[in-house]
Amino acid sequence: MKVGFIGLGNMGQAIAGRIVDAGYDLVVYNRTLSKADELEKKGAKVADSIGGACAGRDVVFTMLSDDKALTSVADDGLLDNLPKGAVHVPMGTHSVTALTEMKERHDAAGHAFVAAPVLGRPDAAAAGQLGIVPGGDQAAIAKLEPLFKAIGRRTFDAGSNPAGAAAVKLANNMVLGCAVEAMAEAFALTRKFGVEPTVFNEVMTDGLFSAPAYKVYGGIIANESYDKVGFSVRLGFKDSNLVMAAGQAANVPLPSLNVFRDTLIEALAHGEGDLDWAVMGRVRARAGGLE
Repeated sequence: MKVGFIGLGNMGQAIAGRIVDAGYDLVVYNRTLSKADELEKKGAKVADSIGGACAGRDVVFTMLSDDKALTSVADDGLLDNLPKGAVHVPMGTHSVTALTEMKERHDAAGHAFVAAPVLGRPDAAAAGQLGIVPGGDQAAIAKLEPLFKAIGRRTFDAGSNPAGAAAVKLANNMVLGCAVEAMAEAFALTRKFGVEPTVFNEVMTDGLFSAPAYKVYGGIIANESYDKVGFSVRLGFKDSNLVMAAGQAANVPLPSLNVFRDTLIEALAHGEGDLDWAVMGRVRARAGGLE
């Protein structure tokens, strides 16, 4: 398969690297062309436009920050240059509304459309350990399976509706956000009684909470390494708003969402938007008089 890839942030570069390392004919594009330098050294071709990354491709992946960027890429060359029958695979976190609208536009243009948000941080992407949640045309998903195997460790088929894939990703992020919030509160409580954060982190992750999410984010909070950003406060806040919109669209109350969303707002108010969203630990410490 001839593959195109648009959007070379930390996650996009890692995923595109897996694709080119697997031997695929890959063309990449990013607004800041220098971000493609390492991929070009590995053998990827670099397009100078969105259309150039789509022309003649069987599959085009996009890894974009938000709905606005997805719409912009679609309008600025993807829809007009993607061949008939080719597949567009947005892997970023997008709203259920945006993906529903995008599917309609691709249907009209004669393209297949498969939303495939990923589960994991950039280091997991580089190691091929992402979870992938595709939703959309089932024949296209079957066609994409070899690529998914090159990119991640497991695929979770969300069915024939691309919006369903978004719902899974958003719900997963909500649970993770609630877990980080709970850890932030727990670290603040134990610190208030003079317990070293690393001690509580060992207690937590050695027992019931030995899952990767607790180990990764517990470690970040214990060591206050908030500047090593895998997922920023800004992105977490963006996703929390997408979860809220999905809940409102489906009349599903999500009371836990508001708790960690408010904590992210407080982090933004303190100028911490570009730090890892585990900085919720600092926010809760500040609220407890520890900062």
